[in-house]
Amino acid sequence: MASDTALSSITCSLSLHPTCALARGTGRFSARSKNQGRKRATVYLESVVHVKPKTPRATQAVPIQGGKRASLPRCRRGFTLIEILVVIVIIAILASLVAPSIFQNVGAAKDATARSQIEMLGAALDAYRLDNGKYPPTALGLEALNTKPTDESASNWRGPYLRKALPLDPWRHPYIYKAPGEVNPRGYDLLSYGADGQPGGEGENADIVSWK
Repeated sequence: MASDTALSSITCSLSLHPTCALARGTGRFSARSKNQGRKRATVYLESVVHVKPKTPRATQAVPIQGGKRASLPRCRRGFTLIEILVVIVIIAILASLVAPSIFQNVGAAKDATARSQIEMLGAALDAYRLDNGKYPPTALGLEALNTKPTDESASNWRGPYLRKALPLDPWRHPYIYKAPGEVNPRGYDLLSYGADGQPGGEGENADIVSWK
């Protein structure tokens, strides 16, 4: 009963229809007034429900520390020109200290490689001599170790005496071969002129020979 009275009150306030007056002494509506009032109240309530109030935009809260507003963190700053120059100088100093020792080790490695190759070629020349009775002459050179000579000086040639192609020295120069040799007239001279490719020299330019 109370809900009917509330709906009728809303309807009366909207339409002001004379049939909406409350019955005297009873506080009731007629059946027709009730139905009309319910329909109008329902439409009114639906229109009210579908209207959404605007909500205030959320704001970012700033934390407060010690009664003062805390400042937001700043972006990380980059390196300055002075800092970059200091790093470059440090790298240059380290390179100047390390580079000489590296180059020295490279030179020693090439020297050891040349001596190892000379020993290998010497063993192949000895095998050639065992088969043919003598070392290949200077005219034939070291190529006679892999390619059979066309003359009769190597009639018992059983090569190739090298497993791979004839190597160059570590500085990409051909080895010097002389038979009979100037230092070893009964044998051969086999040497590398070093990094400069010229006789004599010191350090990496020094000659690497088979008789030392």
